[in-house]
Amino acid sequence: MTTDHGDVNTPIFMPVGTQATVKTLSPEDLVSIGAEIILSNTYHLFLRPGHELIRDFGGVQKFMAWNRPVLTDSGGFQVFSLAELRKITEEGVTFQSPIDGGAKHLITPEYAIEIQEALGADIIMAFDECTPYPATRDYAEESLERTLRWAKRCAAAKKETGQALFGIVQGGIYPELRRHSAGALVDTGFDGYAIGGLSVGETKPLMYEMIEATVPSLPEDRPRYLMGVGTPEDLVEGVARGIDMFDCVMPTRNARNGTFFTSFGKVAIRNARYERDKQPIDPECGCSTCRNFSRAYLRHLFNASEVLALRLGTIHNLFFYLELMRNIRQSVEQGRFVEFKAEFLAKREQASS
Repeated sequence: MTTDHGDVNTPIFMPVGTQATVKTLSPEDLVSIGAEIILSNTYHLFLRPGHELIRDFGGVQKFMAWNRPVLTDSGGFQVFSLAELRKITEEGVTFQSPIDGGAKHLITPEYAIEIQEALGADIIMAFDECTPYPATRDYAEESLERTLRWAKRCAAAKKETGQALFGIVQGGIYPELRRHSAGALVDTGFDGYAIGGLSVGETKPLMYEMIEATVPSLPEDRPRYLMGVGTPEDLVEGVARGIDMFDCVMPTRNARNGTFFTSFGKVAIRNARYERDKQPIDPECGCSTCRNFSRAYLRHLFNASEVLALRLGTIHNLFFYLELMRNIRQSVEQGRFVEFKAEFLAKREQASS
């Protein structure tokens, strides 16, 4: 993908920088581990510090000193998660802010686009309703039809800003609704297409089934983005099913909790077995954390509640994810992705047994 802030190689994983920051890392850290694009959140930046303030600074990139691409999600998922604080109507979503004493806000599809245009992200998302799981077929259909109407309003509201606008496929766990949603979005016409409403409680086989039901209805010459997913295995399985873009808080959140992803499975660094372990987190990893620090030292940092523990762990986990995507891209270019997938999954399964 080509954007005003640089090219993005796909398939790609986007570190999550909800509040215009990837927790514990600086922009220089992100560059050093090879991040090409990050995700920020419209809902959170709207509430604090405000999209108009960020626009006055020249957009989110200048505000946070990150001169590479940014994608902003529309805030639909965050509003969805505020079930007791929001009301959904045809006009949009009214919700109470958890930050400023419960003040009420209304986000319409048009306003979601206005906010994201002010934020200045390279890729912006249509406003959608994230269908919960489980949901009846009737509710899933009603929800996706509203999302489709909102998507048309978003497309109509978008100005000629040079930003790419993605539509979001919904439809719950119903394959025919997923196909209908994808087809209707393609008819409207977007720069890219996201698959939303997954990884919200359904089983992995069901998630994969929904991806398989959706992707064939999306054009091959537009990016396909699986929102909020997931584990290293999910990334490999997603690419196998035609996905180009991923984001998830899993690597950063797990790092802050002392759980690290490695080539052989997870390492829970607080475990007593690592008290005198001189090895790096992952002997096969080339990140700066693994090049310089032992498991014993990292365990000490976490047990002592030192802030450095969070930063070193986050560097490792994000490097692991980004290196996985680099290896996936290389295997695709070499025509050996099928073999790569088989080897990767076999190694993970062996490590967990």
